[in-house]
Amino acid sequence: MGRYIDEILQPGEKVLFSTNAHWIFFLPAIVGWVVAIIFLVLSYQVPTGAPALLSLAMAAIAAIAALYKTITAWFHQWTTETDVTDLRIIHKTGFIQRQTFEMSLDKVESVDVNQSILGRIFDYGDVTILGVGKSEEKISTVSSPLSFRSAITARPAGT
Repeated sequence: MGRYIDEILQPGEKVLFSTNAHWIFFLPAIVGWVVAIIFLVLSYQVPTGAPALLSLAMAAIAAIAALYKTITAWFHQWTTETDVTDLRIIHKTGFIQRQTFEMSLDKVESVDVNQSILGRIFDYGDVTILGVGKSEEKISTVSSPLSFRSAITARPAGT
């Protein structure tokens, strides 16, 4: 299965910038794996019997939750594409139930970037694209949101 953008490009249309959901989506999974490892190590530190079994059970529960979060974060990142071409902005999420957003670059009025402190440190943020009229689209947790905004707002010389 190829990228969505490759399926819908018009003849002569060029991709200028591509981004995806940021790796921060994996943070709950990472925390879950750390908790599972802590409980596993703890199970070897406590006396055998009920405390050790409880620690192992907590490690197993944390590992199952972390595995679920890892799979859902990976699937979200795998099924999300955000691209800027020389003609339009394209954002796609989903696999079976697909949601797409496209806006001609000529119809973009402004592009707002909202970054938290962590977003500034790890280079992710929310991008809101305002189009002509009442058209508005928010794309959450985008990698390199300032570069994404620049790709949308930058116009080649002579246009």
